[in-house]
Amino acid sequence: MARPRQSPPPIKSFRERLGALRHVGPLFLLVWGTSAPLTIATIGIRLIRSLLPVSTLYVGKLIIDEVIRTAALPGHPDTWSAWVASGLLDRTMQLILLEFALAIGADALSRGGSLVDRILGIKFSISTTIRLMEHSATLDLEQFEDSEVQDRLERARTQTFQGLGVMGQVFGQVQTLITIISFAAGLVVYAPWLIVLLLVALVPAFVGEAHFNALEYALQWSRTQQRRLLEYLRQTGASVETAKEVKIFGLNRFLIDRFRDISLDTYRANRALAIKREGTMGLLTAIGTAGYYTAYGYIAWRTLTGQFSIGDLTFLAGSFRRLGDLLASLLVGFSSTASQALYLDDLFSFFTITSRIHSPEHPRDVPRPIAIGFEFQDVGFQYPGTERWAVRHLSFTLHAGETLALVGENGAGKTTIVKLLARLYEPTEGRILLDGHDLREYDLDALRANVGVIFQDFVRYSLTAGENIAVGRIDEREDKARIVQSAEQSLAAEMIARLPATYDQPIGKRFSTGVELSGGEWQKLAIARAYMRDAQLLVLDEPTAALDARAEFEVFQRFKALSAGRTSMLISHRFSSVRMADRILVLNEGTVDSMGTHEELLARKGRYAELFELQAQGYR
Repeated sequence: MARPRQSPPPIKSFRERLGALRHVGPLFLLVWGTSAPLTIATIGIRLIRSLLPVSTLYVGKLIIDEVIRTAALPGHPDTWSAWVASGLLDRTMQLILLEFALAIGADALSRGGSLVDRILGIKFSISTTIRLMEHSATLDLEQFEDSEVQDRLERARTQTFQGLGVMGQVFGQVQTLITIISFAAGLVVYAPWLIVLLLVALVPAFVGEAHFNALEYALQWSRTQQRRLLEYLRQTGASVETAKEVKIFGLNRFLIDRFRDISLDTYRANRALAIKREGTMGLLTAIGTAGYYTAYGYIAWRTLTGQFSIGDLTFLAGSFRRLGDLLASLLVGFSSTASQALYLDDLFSFFTITSRIHSPEHPRDVPRPIAIGFEFQDVGFQYPGTERWAVRHLSFTLHAGETLALVGENGAGKTTIVKLLARLYEPTEGRILLDGHDLREYDLDALRANVGVIFQDFVRYSLTAGENIAVGRIDEREDKARIVQSAEQSLAAEMIARLPATYDQPIGKRFSTGVELSGGEWQKLAIARAYMRDAQLLVLDEPTAALDARAEFEVFQRFKALSAGRTSMLISHRFSSVRMADRILVLNEGTVDSMGTHEELLARKGRYAELFELQAQGYR
């Protein structure tokens, strides 16, 4: 298993990080679209909470000043009851009750805000994941097979859970800014130069935080493939699908060691960055602390000289401390938000990936029935970024109502032809015609709806037996009669009848109520999907690889009967199967070697005859 190559870390300049903030607007629209009432609620709560700190601190100042003023009055009462009766404590008690109400309100708003944010976060994650799935569904198969697109998908998928955190940071920054303005207004009245001192003291910490946020993003970006490999190793080492081979071949230790090696490599890189970050930021933060105590000494001196009251001292010292913390939080938070917005690049850039394969503006109707058939005219396909041609110079016709078998060694291009027919791939050169018109002239969804393909690596869905068949035409999943008929045609009906819940039985061991099937039983379900689809073009790609000889014979007899009068294509390595086809197309290294009936190809003594003889020898 090859280790993933590490991409060069994309160290972003501060200007680039600021530029990433352009995504905040589109992100807000995503959050608003998730739930406008919840978005309004979280903004409203934050606005109210932003004014509570200075209000609480100022009420505390008034309490201290009132207590000192009252205590200094001559001839004040000696007992509590006398104090109450005198009315001297009325204003003090009112202020204490006001501060108590502010404290209760702050706690309630904090809890309410957390609740709203949590609910909004869950809804945002769901809605963004759905949008991500919807956009992924529009991409081409060729794009899904690109490792770079897989990396971008992985990073975008992460943002479905973390994207709201960026929006929360933005809301938090606005809340902090309003609180800062309220505290600054109080300081300006007493000593405006203290604010300048604060800013000068906090700039180093801001610059340091911005620098390390950029390094953090670069580290995470460069290790995307490592994270995907770790997830693959985790799944391979502990899943029911791989358990048999892992145990038989004794792969547990190999997989665990590989997981440990890569995990430790990631851990070391993160640890080194964390140590460097905390050490540097500790020194820079000390500068801000020195600025605070300089201001604290100045306020204390002015109190001693009688220029400030004790309440003023408490208010100003508290304001300066809170303002310092808030300014640090704002500056660092702004840098963090700008850096976190870089991750939004991963989300929104994924949405910019567009499919090359799509329907024309004014598509043709797919002919029903197909009258002429499919024609390949000098078709070639080459994967992007590679020099090797998967197929090239393919020219042949699949006539309407004909069964054509594809024969060739592994890598000859058989499955590529099927993907080109279904427009999962677009020809790099040449064109494919349907009834005399280029496939690109037809509506893409309508074309694929008329093609039923069962690939040799078909998906084993962890759904019910009936749903596993219904995926062939998922819009008809409620048509039980059609599902049963498809199961009977594929010889899956008898097997399904033995299941505890028959067609409603969950299949596979992923969930506790699931029942695992043998390879041949799974294959019968897969073949039933092709019958369920009732497509004009029916393609079976190695459909009987896991079936015994009797089941294989029965499947092909059913297939022959089902495909009568319709166009079909069969891919198989078993010559006993392909000889039933009307014609056989022999492929060699992506090109057409020969074509004809079984008897004609044997008579030519070419590659087909050679392969047939090699296989026949195995049965003698």
